[in-house]
Amino acid sequence: MTVQVDTVTMTVVSNYLRNVCQEMGVAMMRTSFSTIFNEGLDFSCVVFDAEGRAIGTGEFCPAQIGAINFVVASCIEELGIETFSEGDVVIHNDPYRGNCHIPEHMVMKPVFFEGELVAFAATIAHMAEVGGKAPGGFAADAMDVYQEGLRLPPVKLMERGERNEDVWKLILMNHRTPRSTWGDLHAMVGALNVGEQRLQSLFSRYGIERVGLINDALFDYSERRMREEIAAIPDGEYLWEDVVEDDGVVPDKPYWIRARVFVDGSDIIFDFRESDDQAQGPCNMTFGSIMSAAYNAMLQVTDPTIPKNAGCYRPIHVLTRPGSIVNVQPPGPSVGGNSEIHPRVVDLILAALAPAIPDRVAASSGGNSCSFLFGGWHPKTGEYFTNYHIEGIGWGGTAVGNGNNSQNVINGNCRNTPIEIFETRFPIRIGWLRLIPDSGGAGQTRGGLACERMLEVLSPDLTVAEFTDRMTTQAWGLFGGLPGSSTATFMRLRGTDEWATVQDLFGTVSNSKYSGIKLKEGDCVMLRTAGGGGYGPPESRDPALVETDVADGFVTREAALRYYGVRIAPDHQTAPAS
Repeated sequence: MTVQVDTVTMTVVSNYLRNVCQEMGVAMMRTSFSTIFNEGLDFSCVVFDAEGRAIGTGEFCPAQIGAINFVVASCIEELGIETFSEGDVVIHNDPYRGNCHIPEHMVMKPVFFEGELVAFAATIAHMAEVGGKAPGGFAADAMDVYQEGLRLPPVKLMERGERNEDVWKLILMNHRTPRSTWGDLHAMVGALNVGEQRLQSLFSRYGIERVGLINDALFDYSERRMREEIAAIPDGEYLWEDVVEDDGVVPDKPYWIRARVFVDGSDIIFDFRESDDQAQGPCNMTFGSIMSAAYNAMLQVTDPTIPKNAGCYRPIHVLTRPGSIVNVQPPGPSVGGNSEIHPRVVDLILAALAPAIPDRVAASSGGNSCSFLFGGWHPKTGEYFTNYHIEGIGWGGTAVGNGNNSQNVINGNCRNTPIEIFETRFPIRIGWLRLIPDSGGAGQTRGGLACERMLEVLSPDLTVAEFTDRMTTQAWGLFGGLPGSSTATFMRLRGTDEWATVQDLFGTVSNSKYSGIKLKEGDCVMLRTAGGGGYGPPESRDPALVETDVADGFVTREAALRYYGVRIAPDHQTAPAS
């Protein structure tokens, strides 16, 4: 007898699965040790069926949501489905096995019901410390994967409910902050336990066979919805390219990423095979990262109510060339490819599709996480600390509104750590954090503003690293919109009044990608992020909106006149430019 799945049941189960993932995330946030987890929320939770197909996804980091599909599949294929027992937990962070980059650690747990393996609960998260040459796990000038951190193939962190002590010792021995790692890994395992309990409740209510039928129906439903969205895009070939200014290793050598986007009925193909060869430095993307970027871009321009499961990805296809900057091969480094280059690829895809779907896309964002890493011995606690700091950028303007100001990149969806938490946890004082006027590209809708943060070192020694981009390029505008501002980093050493670049002070290969810089108490760092591009010609912007921008301090009077042709009188009333 064929069992039919009605729409109401399918919707209830879909929402339940999403909520399971959200509840897993709350458990992680509340029990983790590091600020990147409990404040930044740099993690994602996904549940899978017994075949490793995503059945439910929490609304966390888009980059991780896409890549975890390949990481889980890699674990199941390599270990073998028959090797999983109740109480097992597998850990994996290898970038060449579908992962985003080494800091992203995935843990997964098989879920059993009535003695049968029925599902997997999984979470993937950016660990605050992973070993390697740079504190914080971001060796911005690494020349191979071995400098980036401890690399783990799929291995069992827990076996039949007991900790695999050898694996725990191996991990903790190679991390500079073992206490924080211990706490974060236990938070991840705790989140899996929550997912396991909720999934077992689902199977208890509906039974194994019916849940399987519901999942299959959800896959087909998501696929059908995604295909309808793609079919609404005019068939054709669409092109765009973008450049990474350098790789932190080879001076002044740019790397181009080129995309051909083919829309054919209800299928879409992203062809990156004309992109440059992989770099010596860590600006390369892994296969998991480029696949995730393609998924991310499509989720940005399609109906957000489509359930995010394995079905919605079926019409999306990606072609890459192994050994290129978008498909790094061993032992090439890749730590920056996920955090900094992934969002650039999303912007690139949106720009390529702009002629076809102008009302759905945005001008380019500032395009990077502005990754700033630091570590050292805390003078008050005597313990070693590390932190991976991400900063907000300006997003691009759209057909319906301005880009967001100082928001985390499109692949992260992470929160900014509050200054009070920041200064409590680390020996650093925040001198200021402010938006930068005129940093958003002018347009009919304005690009979002960049921000500027000043940090003062309060410990005797601090080791810092940075991986960013767009210091020599800018976020582009669309349809006549102007580009946003570039990033910049300056340092001021104690006893001096001058701000200088890292390259001038320390002789680094790059101003935007470096590691191992030693700072002392009283030294200061100023981080400026990139602004978003404008959308549409600036002269078409409503003068009243320009007046509001000037009143809010987002646009200066000079820029209002130069770019918008609007003179702002002293009483804040607009006057046409003569």
